[in-house]
This record gives sequence, structure tokens and C-alpha cells, in this order.
Amino acid sequence: MNRVLYPGTFDPITMGHADLVERASRLFDQVIIAVAANPKKNPLFPLEQRVELAREVTKHLPNVEVMGFSTLLAHFVKEQSANILLRGLRAVSDFEYEFQLANMNRQLAPDVESLFLTPSEKYSYISSTLVREIASLGGDVSKFVHPAVMQALKERFGQA
Repeated sequence: MNRVLYPGTFDPITMGHADLVERASRLFDQVIIAVAANPKKNPLFPLEQRVELAREVTKHLPNVEVMGFSTLLAHFVKEQSANILLRGLRAVSDFEYEFQLANMNRQLAPDVESLFLTPSEKYSYISSTLVREIASLGGDVSKFVHPAVMQALKERFGQA
């Protein structure tokens, strides 16, 4: 059984993230979306809300599970008995950082492979950072996020 773990902050989860999860759900027996607590990034949404939003966005996929975590990724992937780490690459600029992470994870968890997928072209420019910025300024993010995420952003920025 191939269990792939897709880690990230998902602050918030975007259509690009959802696209990768959809495709991964067709390739693997089980997909675990691992939402990182990552307080150093000072996330807009608390961990529990990011987990719930990811669950809402992926509830139609029976082989997808969403979990929050605050431990070392190499430890968490082993705890979940996953054998593959999924990472998304939007642009060449992502590659250097992701390559470094993959090599570090290989040292920490040699039995876990890293796999990179690119999002559909229509989502390749979307990032959580841009979505947060647009939403904070009252812009329309409906093309970039699930309706539940859009509502959460409106509420967070007092626009509901």
C-alpha cells in the first residue's frame, strides 16, 4: 500500500493544492494532507482551522485524510507509515528549496521517497501568500480558493 504524505502550512489551502491532492488521490492508495503548525511562519489561520478547511476542500475524496502536526516531518511521516513525500513545484524558483528539503529528508528518513508534482497550468501562479494579500485588501479570490476558504478569509479580514 502506497501512502503519500503531502506536507505544508496550507495557510490557506488553494486550488493549486487541491489540484495536487486530486491527482495524488488517483495515483496512491492513501493521501495524507499533513498541515504543519509552523508557528515561525506566523500563520493567518490557527492549525485547527487550516485542518478543517483542508478537510472541507477534499471531503469528496475517500482516500484522503487530513491531519495537523507539530513535530519534525521525518518523524511524522514515519509515524503515519507513509513511504512517499509529495511536494508541489509551481516554478523553477521553487526547485532549489524543494531539492534541499528532499535531500535533508532523505538523510533523516532514508526509506521515504520525495515526489514532485506540478499543478495544472491554470493554478501554477497561485500561492497562499498572494491569496492572503489579495483577500486582505478586499480583492476577489474566488478563482483561487474553495468557497469555504473564501468565506473564512472574508471573516478573518472583517469582510463577511
